[in-house]
Amino acid sequence: MTQTWLGFALLFALQQAPVGTFGITSPTLHQFEDGPAIPAGHRFIPGETVFFSCQVQGYRATPEQKVRLSYRVDAVDADGVLLAATDTGKIDTELAPQDKEWMPKIRRAVLIPPHAPPGQYRIVATVKDEVGGQEAKTELSFQVHGRRVEPSDTLVVRNFRFLRSELDDNPLPVAVYRPGNTLWARFEMTGFKIGEKNRVHVEYGIAILSSDGKQLFAQEQAAVEEDSPFYPKRYVPGQLSLNIQPKTPPGEYTLVVSVRDQVGAQTIETRQPFRIEE
Repeated sequence: MTQTWLGFALLFALQQAPVGTFGITSPTLHQFEDGPAIPAGHRFIPGETVFFSCQVQGYRATPEQKVRLSYRVDAVDADGVLLAATDTGKIDTELAPQDKEWMPKIRRAVLIPPHAPPGQYRIVATVKDEVGGQEAKTELSFQVHGRRVEPSDTLVVRNFRFLRSELDDNPLPVAVYRPGNTLWARFEMTGFKIGEKNRVHVEYGIAILSSDGKQLFAQEQAAVEEDSPFYPKRYVPGQLSLNIQPKTPPGEYTLVVSVRDQVGAQTIETRQPFRIEE
């Protein structure tokens, strides 16, 4: 009778929790959900999705073999700013006799915002065993490779560059075009104010001046960026293209970009010279 009771107690203990101390094990970043692990040294780029998973070991169960876990997973940038809303969830299940080594798995997919700056980012997972009353936490770092835009306290245009084509990202060493070419340019705007719920409203217009300052072309509102993203924007990218007419005379010209921050009531302009040659 005693041996039977001891055998039952041992079986109950084995069913109540997997062997080991309560904690999070096997935190992994994947190429896709449940796919291969990301190789060491991998750098993500803004716009990519990070797939994270981990497992929970050493949890307790109720006498009825119920498992109750709660968890939260956060993804933060190098400054500790959340990339997206906190992911929370619960695992509430009943163990079968064959489940004594079962380890629940937690998954999270996080989109890196397209405007995210470079740096070392982190995924932080916290799990609580509601039955055993224990809590465990783990962190996993990953690198994001993005465009670095120097911050500013006031509205400013950064990294202005003339380009040869839409797909080119190498600045022209000398901004020279020919009649019939398309002028391409990119730049970033920063230092704008952020309103309630991370609201931004930045717009810009463009104009072309001749060498004597005469306005040859103008577009007052060439582009508008109005958004309220979860992850605050540190900068807004700008891009423009202008078709240079075949009969445009050679000479020195100036591209004027006028930027307006509607939330912060700021305005600035940048003037960028270029040349047209035969």
